[in-house]
Amino acid sequence: MRNWTVDDVMTRAVVSVAQAASYRSVVDTLIEHRFSAVPVLDDFDRVTGVVSEADLLRKIEYAGDDEPRLFDGRRRRGARTKARASGVAELMSTPAITVLTGTPIAAAARRMDAEKVKRMPVVDELGRLIGIVTRGDLLKVHLRPDDEIHADVASVLRDALGDGAKAITAVVTGGLVVLTGATALWSTTRQAARLARQVPGVVAVSDRIDFDIDDSTDAGTGLGFGAA
Repeated sequence: MRNWTVDDVMTRAVVSVAQAASYRSVVDTLIEHRFSAVPVLDDFDRVTGVVSEADLLRKIEYAGDDEPRLFDGRRRRGARTKARASGVAELMSTPAITVLTGTPIAAAARRMDAEKVKRMPVVDELGRLIGIVTRGDLLKVHLRPDDEIHADVASVLRDALGDGAKAITAVVTGGLVVLTGATALWSTTRQAARLARQVPGVVAVSDRIDFDIDDSTDAGTGLGFGAA
């Protein structure tokens, strides 16, 4: 089974702006391409930050009221500073939340959720921009055809269970996997369901595999789980 990474779903033709870009040129770029944010690059194509509509709106939000105040918090002081800015270097949010090329999509999704961002520039080992991945891009894995998902499920079961996989049948419909058949041990059915859930594009797994021996306690769990 091939491990899906951000490289499989990202957009490679990325619109970006240079650190020397002006406020007006960034507004033009966002409006022209209907983006809410773009990465900012230095002279070596390294991502140094991200400039968003929120950054640009500080100039409107604090128009005529952009001087720092004694009791302003750090966030408010930063917003007022951006309101006085005329170039990207002063406007952008840093450091940029990026993801390294080759990162599995599951890891990218966790990072995106943890950082509360909707998109991340994809960079190489030197920090140079090679693409951008969005929440929607990560969901593309669930557009895989059922026959591709079925082939991967069958492959991971064969690799992990050997001849034991011959007793298990997988049916995939709309990304939903139903496992049937019979095994000697409960732990084998549990393992089969766990492996199937890890296949990219699988929405859910219904474990209907029969077993002869409940080895849940012997397996070290001490728990009598039901079907996955």
